[in-house]
Amino acid sequence: MQNVWFVASAWMGIAFLASLISIRLGVSVALIEILLGVVAGNTFHIQSNEWVSFLATFGAGLLTFLAGAEIDPESLRSHLKQSMAIGVIAFLIPFLGVLAFAYWVAGWTYHEALIAGIALSTTSVAVVYAVLVESGLNRTELGKMILAACFINDFGTVLALGVFFANFNRWMVLFVVLMAVTLYFLPSCTRAIIKSLGATRVSEPEVKFLFLVLFFLGGLAKVANSEAVLPAYLAGLVVAGVFLNDRVLVNRMRSIAFTMLTPFYFIKAGLYVSLPALIPTAGLVMVLLGIKMLTKFTGVWPLSYGFGIPSRERMYTTMLMSTGLTFGTISALFGLENHIISQAQYTVLVTVVILSAVVPTLIAERFFMPDTGAEAAREKHAQPPVRAANE
Repeated sequence: MQNVWFVASAWMGIAFLASLISIRLGVSVALIEILLGVVAGNTFHIQSNEWVSFLATFGAGLLTFLAGAEIDPESLRSHLKQSMAIGVIAFLIPFLGVLAFAYWVAGWTYHEALIAGIALSTTSVAVVYAVLVESGLNRTELGKMILAACFINDFGTVLALGVFFANFNRWMVLFVVLMAVTLYFLPSCTRAIIKSLGATRVSEPEVKFLFLVLFFLGGLAKVANSEAVLPAYLAGLVVAGVFLNDRVLVNRMRSIAFTMLTPFYFIKAGLYVSLPALIPTAGLVMVLLGIKMLTKFTGVWPLSYGFGIPSRERMYTTMLMSTGLTFGTISALFGLENHIISQAQYTVLVTVVILSAVVPTLIAERFFMPDTGAEAAREKHAQPPVRAANE
């Protein structure tokens, strides 16, 4: 029987090493964690287990929640046209492009091609949010627009998966109804708890309350055979107005996520890549990655140009919208568990998804990082007053 403490120390050691490399190279820690996960899985044969999977799943959910909470409602309304257009086209063109290639060229069946199209149409809210936070761009108008477009893109992915494959039964109806009721009351309940309990309490009741809600919504999603990250994202969106006036709460939850939870998610994502298994399918992997990035570029870049986004920011937006991870792996795993795709097809799709989390992000950070430091500083000083941190 494995010593759980040694297992945990190995995972946290990888996370610590990833932080050191990230600081040294100036590359997002999320990408380094994924790459070290690939190395750890193929070299040292580190594997996931039940408790690691739970921490990883909750880490993805919490990161998705925080990404939704970063979308200022006023900013979303002001950028709704751009976000909606970019998000829709960033889903639709890759979905159709990959579907057509998988069906007509690769010889996959229609339903296998559908899974491929859905899995490779996504963006990665987790990766994009992590990158934006590390660069400070999450506080800028560009960052908020990109996050909103990611939401629209991934909502299209979830909708497509539901329309083509979901079982619309009483559990799904129950999930939708209870989620809608919970989300409706969540902002007012959160404000009440912060006002009455959260100002000076070391026990952090407001954080525990939000965790309670995320666990509850995740349980409902599990019962309905859905995924916990979707209600987590919606929950973040509905409390975004609360978080806008309470940056202390945001920073506390962000610290918990990036320190303890998200390393398990990103490292685990790297473990999915089996390098020996990729040798016979390396060509297909590279072609699919190229199709995803090309179709994303074909859709996002011209729209960004049409909306007047400057050249450097336009390429940065296009590259981040080309990423994929959370919903891509979820879609591929859904296909595997429901016997729609084979293990070999699953390996191909997951590898493409993980590469799409790394390659476009590296290009964006290395060559097209916007010079928005002054803008971020101005917006930071323009934020409404926030309550003081706990003593």
